[in-house]
Amino acid sequence: MKTTRLIVNHKEKNTPLRDFLAARLNVSGREAKRLLDERRVFVNRRRVWMARHALAERDAVEIERPPAVPPGRLPVLYEDADYVIVDKPPGILSEGPGSVETRLRRAGRPEMRAVHRLDRDTSGCLWLAAGEPARQAAVELFRTRGVRKTYHAVAAGRVTEATGRISAPVDGESAVTEFRVLDANGDATHLALRIETGRTHQIRKHLAGMGHPVLGDRTYWGRHPQTPAGMRVARQMLHARRLDFIRPRGGARVTAAAPLPRDFRACLALFRLT
Repeated sequence: MKTTRLIVNHKEKNTPLRDFLAARLNVSGREAKRLLDERRVFVNRRRVWMARHALAERDAVEIERPPAVPPGRLPVLYEDADYVIVDKPPGILSEGPGSVETRLRRAGRPEMRAVHRLDRDTSGCLWLAAGEPARQAAVELFRTRGVRKTYHAVAAGRVTEATGRISAPVDGESAVTEFRVLDANGDATHLALRIETGRTHQIRKHLAGMGHPVLGDRTYWGRHPQTPAGMRVARQMLHARRLDFIRPRGGARVTAAAPLPRDFRACLALFRLT
């Protein structure tokens, strides 16, 4: 991760943070606000996201810049005539401009559409279908809970229970997350998680709700204390590790597993976890 460090000079004191970022980085006000909204800006080593935050002379402003996702072929974990499951890298959308869908279409699969979504900064197994009938069959499998979804996460602090079940509504809808501790210490916990439902940001919201937000999560970090080591985590440490299901046409069992990416393994090492 690239970090830009800027020092506020005498003429810039009392400047709103967004205006300071726009001027110093030579970007638009909208781009400066995006950096703040993504929780990528620190003032004197404290994360600040208020656009109107007034700066003082000699304040140190640091901006995290995640590395660009390199172009190229995405690792394919499973493929047949109807479906492809790829290992999505962090920093790329599931659908839309520059997304996994776009890359597959440019690689000669113009009919590909995502069956489900992963957040931009979540890595791992992403399922895509060739054509609308195949996609609808897969969506129905998700709806009827015929897909077993396993994630790995690195959460802040020590989760003391070896296993657990979180049942708490997400956006007014029922949601269930089961977890198992793989390793833990006083600073962080490596978890394997299985979700029975697929609500938006379900794992991130459930872990934050139990006081153990996902490391690197700029949205749901809340009031949890930030450590120097935690500030070095460039993105939310959430990885879609595995998909298991019975293929809608033909009845064959499909298992796809995405290895833990390099930055996830580096985070485990940083916090002395396995």
